[in-house]
Amino acid sequence: MPFKKLHPHLQEKLAAQDMSTPTAFESKAIPVIKSGANTYCTAPAGSGKTTSLILTTLQRLKFKAVGKAPRAVVLVENKEKALELYDKFLVYTLHTPVRVYVGHEQLHVDVQKSEIFMGIDILISTPKAMNKLFLMEGVPVSELKIFSVDDAEFLVQQSAYTALLSITQSIKKCQYVLYAEELKPKLKRFEEYFMEYARKVQIKG
Repeated sequence: MPFKKLHPHLQEKLAAQDMSTPTAFESKAIPVIKSGANTYCTAPAGSGKTTSLILTTLQRLKFKAVGKAPRAVVLVENKEKALELYDKFLVYTLHTPVRVYVGHEQLHVDVQKSEIFMGIDILISTPKAMNKLFLMEGVPVSELKIFSVDDAEFLVQQSAYTALLSITQSIKKCQYVLYAEELKPKLKRFEEYFMEYARKVQIKG
């Protein structure tokens, strides 16, 4: 039961939501991601992919606020998805030291840059917004531990695909986790770039 091996604060938050038993996907995925391996996670909608992303990210950061540079990045398709994921993170991070920040194209890049430099732990953003920040050296990556992509199907779009490749070239060492309903050939191609030796966790519908 992976929930029993998670940080006590996570267990407390899960209990408050009556989530005592992990889904089949969560049971398989959480231990693999916790091991630190690059991981492709594929499962149907409603399998627990986003919950696994949140739990493993917070587990990796040990529920602490450390320094100013982000230690976790989560990429999503658009502003709406970013704000939705932020709300889901808040269920677990409210009244804790963990600092979650949302960036997107509609927010001026200089505003994002200055707010990030004030200190964050988790950055949720879109590929285009994050790539712009990277080009302006607006995101320090020296402390980055885990980089996740939620509902990664959008990366088959050429602009998002190119932006992600550009971003990952700036990161020297980090764990990457991609979540999707199916492992499309274009996503599998990331193995040639930053998903080296990736493990695969798959639950079929």
